[in-house]
Amino acid sequence: MINILGQVMVYVNNQDEAVKFWTEKVGFAIISEEDNGEGMSWIEIAPQKNSQTTIVLHNKEVIAKMGTGINLGTPSLLFFTEDIEALHVKLSNNNVLVGEIINMPFGKTFNFADNEQNYFAVAERNKQYYKL
Repeated sequence: MINILGQVMVYVNNQDEAVKFWTEKVGFAIISEEDNGEGMSWIEIAPQKNSQTTIVLHNKEVIAKMGTGINLGTPSLLFFTEDIEALHVKLSNNNVLVGEIINMPFGKTFNFADNEQNYFAVAERNKQYYKL
């Protein structure tokens, strides 16, 4: 039985730049860095060191050459925050491309893009729609 989502794989063109984006601009922590010594490396990041679900940044070109048939597209990720306005200001101040904050039936939300123009969404948690 599956009981938790452990990792989300994000395939990027430039791992170094992706790590800088997520750690320096968004404020994520590096959980681990691995290199198999044969050209494949990956970096595990998360909003906090003790996060249950992490993001693993893989080199898209290396994974494509493996011929595994994995979908290398960027997954649609929705992050939660307790203070959407403060996060919007922080990302804007860190030169992250952010969309406007909009009101939805489930609460406030906005999107942002990484350096490779992959878009992600953020929502402010609303007790009525999201389990806290």
